[in-house]
Amino acid sequence: MTEFARENMNAFLEALGLDEEPMGMYYTDRQPEEGFCPKKGMLPTVLQEARGEVDFTSLFESFSCVVGNIRLARRKKTIAYFDKEHFGCLGGAFYLGFSKPQLEFVAHYVSSGIPGKLEGEHYLESPEVTRDFFRTVDPRPAPARFCVFMPVSRFSGKDKPEVVTFFARAEVIAGLNQLATFVTNDFEAVSSPFGAGCTDIATWPLKYLSEGKLKAVIGGWDPSDRKFLKTDEITFSVPYEMFKRMLIRWPQSFLTTKTWSIVKKKVELSKKAWGEPSF
Repeated sequence: MTEFARENMNAFLEALGLDEEPMGMYYTDRQPEEGFCPKKGMLPTVLQEARGEVDFTSLFESFSCVVGNIRLARRKKTIAYFDKEHFGCLGGAFYLGFSKPQLEFVAHYVSSGIPGKLEGEHYLESPEVTRDFFRTVDPRPAPARFCVFMPVSRFSGKDKPEVVTFFARAEVIAGLNQLATFVTNDFEAVSSPFGAGCTDIATWPLKYLSEGKLKAVIGGWDPSDRKFLKTDEITFSVPYEMFKRMLIRWPQSFLTTKTWSIVKKKVELSKKAWGEPSF
């Protein structure tokens, strides 16, 4: 990021009342030299599952959430990265594009479980509905070895994020929500579809982009991922093009008005109430 862009972003975040810069996501064949990632593991296939060769107990014991690793990276202002050998979670491997199709076990786990064998999460009503969701979200195959999340200011040279994710509470999200329409003139510029935490910050934004849609995605609703977010915090993910428009055009928007200055007072009250920073 150039010095001009960094200064512009800092001014934008100040206008929002947000102290933490967003995280950018991109794919690369270069392994990061630092950061957090899940332990190395073997990613099972549907053929191995059909042959009964998958040790699900071991997979659960080595579970490492995508959002959880990003949380660690946020705290240290560093990097979180994933690949086929460092996936941490069967859901994350699928949603980040490292494993496809999804295992039948996961279709039962996300929904009704398997009587006497597996307690389901009951996020969807049945394995059939879950399979339909997997077909609908249809994650893009990873275009490079590593999926990397890092603070936007750390991008330089030819590398640029595909998706930029803000982590914030309601008042700041309100500003981002309205700004998304301001910079696109799309009255449905923001979506909040069903999914896991990593679906919200990667899969859905990329899917909309593949369909030629410049859409932001509000997420962080997955109960299994809530423990990796601050209390009352949710995510707001935007394609890089929308992020650039926000950086350029926010001074022309409501963020410079008296109305927003009143909202910013609530942002400060929220910080005080939660004793920021707090992870």
